[in-house]
Amino acid sequence: MEIRVLKYFLMTAREENITKAAALLHITQPTLSRQLIQLEEELGVKLFHRSKHRIILTDDGMLLKRRAEEIVSLADKTEREFSQREENLVGELVIGSGELQSSQFLSLLLASFHKKNPQVYYEIYSGNSDNIKERIERGILDLGLLVEPVDISRYEFVRLPVKEEWGVLVNENSELAGKETVTSKDLVNTPLIMTKRETLQKELKNWFGIYSEQIEVVANGNLLYNMAIM
Repeated sequence: MEIRVLKYFLMTAREENITKAAALLHITQPTLSRQLIQLEEELGVKLFHRSKHRIILTDDGMLLKRRAEEIVSLADKTEREFSQREENLVGELVIGSGELQSSQFLSLLLASFHKKNPQVYYEIYSGNSDNIKERIERGILDLGLLVEPVDISRYEFVRLPVKEEWGVLVNENSELAGKETVTSKDLVNTPLIMTKRETLQKELKNWFGIYSEQIEVVANGNLLYNMAIM
């Protein structure tokens, strides 16, 4: 697979129309159609459901779309790094972070670093520790802020001087809102939206202790903002 053809595929998937995609790519419609057919033949799968006015990704097409986005992103990043080699430090730093207190500390570090290296560009990816760790392993992220428990034996790391705390986010009218601390007993028979991370779920189950079987989890999620709205 060529990077160029993957970019053709991604543009077509985005526009859901070969004519529009070809115009944006500055190539002819027959050329684009031929490239997509050759890509399907190369992979041995059907990537699109085709109709008269629209094309939609198949399940195999959705899988390729996710992989192609990662491949193209990594290829573009590598190309920028080689093309921007100068005496001054230049390039792109891609950082993964959850919704953490440590993010404030990170912003101070980046502000100080940016003063010394104004030509460095930053991209911030939001996620939880599991998918940030996965993206580091695939080379998509340069570094990440991870919340333990997480296996960091394969990485160079530093522990930040910021303490993350578990908490319970509640409506201001909740009986729990007036408490300085919340115990596991306080949460019995209270519908909870829990973290999606299995390792943290196990940690919390241990914290619930004898009340773990009485805890009612109605949903889970990976980012705090959406869960807070729910």
